[in-house]
Amino acid sequence: MSSSMLQTDRPYSLKNTNLFSEETYNRLKEIMYEQKVEAGTYIFWDSDPADKLYYIKKGHVRITKSTDDGKEFILYLFQDGDLFGEWGSYENARYSYNAVAADECVLGVVQQRDLEILLWQHGEMAVELMKWMGIMHRITQTKFRDLMMYGKTGALCSTLIRLANTYGQETQEGTVISRHFTNTELGDMIGATRESVNRILSDLRSKKVLRYEDGNILIMDIDYLKDVCHCEECPLSVCRI
Repeated sequence: MSSSMLQTDRPYSLKNTNLFSEETYNRLKEIMYEQKVEAGTYIFWDSDPADKLYYIKKGHVRITKSTDDGKEFILYLFQDGDLFGEWGSYENARYSYNAVAADECVLGVVQQRDLEILLWQHGEMAVELMKWMGIMHRITQTKFRDLMMYGKTGALCSTLIRLANTYGQETQEGTVISRHFTNTELGDMIGATRESVNRILSDLRSKKVLRYEDGNILIMDIDYLKDVCHCEECPLSVCRI
């Protein structure tokens, strides 16, 4: 693992000591086995056994939920330093979503049976894992709150703020979302059509809230976005994509 991965300071990453202690990080690293995944490959499918956790050493992973008519809703976007998956709270637990590699990935895989041995040996790890599970639950809860209470416009404004927190680079004119997203992908994050996203973004551009710079979104007035989605100033560990 590269030194840049070890030094990540994102509040939702495995390495961050506000969430996982150095001892927990090192113990998990010792029981991981490495898995390389090609872009577009499904790491697991909806209804597969939920018996592993995955640590992203390199790459990006999309967590999606498919509807009966074949549409996909993007629940999460994970990147280097993130931990994802489920720690089964009951026997024969299964995933309720899909995980697909957005690009070429290198993953550290933690088997549940190996994790359980560590938890028996080091009870303090269970508390830290519960905190991680609580944060993941709150991220999901706040995303659906924005979608259900403030409509497509509020949900998109919230998503743009989350993208800025996750991929943002500060400039003199505002925050550039350094990772490119198509309007179709933005629509998949909020359950809207590409045409709906086009209309909302055009309105935000006309109000000089944002503009495009080299194909990426530059947010010039993030306070406007916060007003639309009634931002509650959640911590960065929650306000992420």
